[in-house]
Amino acid sequence: MADKSTLGDSLRRHGVSRRGFLKFCTATASLMALPPTMVPAIAQALEKARRPSVIWLSFQECTGCTESLTRSHSPSVESLIFDHISLDYHHTLQAAAGDAAEAAREAAMHENKGKYILVVDGSIPLGDPGYSTIAGISNLQMLEETAKDAAAIIAVGTCAAFGGLPQANPNPTGAVSVADIITDKPIINVSGCPPIPTVITGVLAHFLTFGSIPELDQYNRPKVFYGQSIHDRCYRRPFYDKGLFAETFDDEGAKAGWCLYKLGCKGPMTYNACATTKWNQGTSWPVESGHGCLGCSEPRFWDAGGFYNALSVPISDNSQTVAFAGAAGLALGAAAAGINFKEKDAAQKAHETVTIDDLEKSS
Repeated sequence: MADKSTLGDSLRRHGVSRRGFLKFCTATASLMALPPTMVPAIAQALEKARRPSVIWLSFQECTGCTESLTRSHSPSVESLIFDHISLDYHHTLQAAAGDAAEAAREAAMHENKGKYILVVDGSIPLGDPGYSTIAGISNLQMLEETAKDAAAIIAVGTCAAFGGLPQANPNPTGAVSVADIITDKPIINVSGCPPIPTVITGVLAHFLTFGSIPELDQYNRPKVFYGQSIHDRCYRRPFYDKGLFAETFDDEGAKAGWCLYKLGCKGPMTYNACATTKWNQGTSWPVESGHGCLGCSEPRFWDAGGFYNALSVPISDNSQTVAFAGAAGLALGAAAAGINFKEKDAAQKAHETVTIDDLEKSS
């Protein structure tokens, strides 16, 4: 259970030096996309922060969200943070089972009433309470009971945030998201299938540091991680701007690393931090490995049409202008560059803003 020691006390007990603590604060600032000038404030806040109790509930899900979290490399900011919260209940990770496990959940709720963080992964079936139960308790009942006295709720993964795969047509269980049921508590959606582990821990770090939830977007996702599209952060974006696209997964364009837009990449309408945070110790991410983004952090991504159908076709092929500029020589170079810049600027202004509604268009 959560004790009354501060995070600073806990770090010292684990042999973390002052220098190590400041390095941790610097990493935390980076994790939350804050400037280095915030490090002293973060250090002061974390020194006095109490270890929060965290209750993690898993409903209709595949365990991928927990797998993602536990696959984070060690030592890491993630493990450090999780060493210093009190994870009082987690179906998959806890040793206790049955009545003992439920007793632990109830004790954590009672001892930390109004202060604990509730993390939920998986959707909740409303078609029949018997579709998914834990210790004889329906998912709906357990969520309502546990959310009642939570300080904040983090919906981890697209299933908890938006219904996800269980909600895909024909939605046989009547699956809904956490926000469809709980309407009187702050909910932070950390969407993704699965979500990036550093995003999960980044949200926890923000709550630890400031005692509040981070700024959220229209889907209640932290703007610091979901504020820009995959497309805008993608290292292949310059190829898109030049009109250079892979036409198949094994053509010369694909081998050269050209844009995967025509192969169905949903990067333009997907907001997530994959392109910058990456996976597996920052090694790579789907687009870097040669596959387009599936849009898994967006609502209803599973029913949005074929994964390999392009959203739309760019309105201008800037590559023709670039080729013209090269052939014109030095005398016309400046003028051609100006034309190219003008066309590129016009193309950027004319690009439609791709929204989730575009996914509902028939391909």
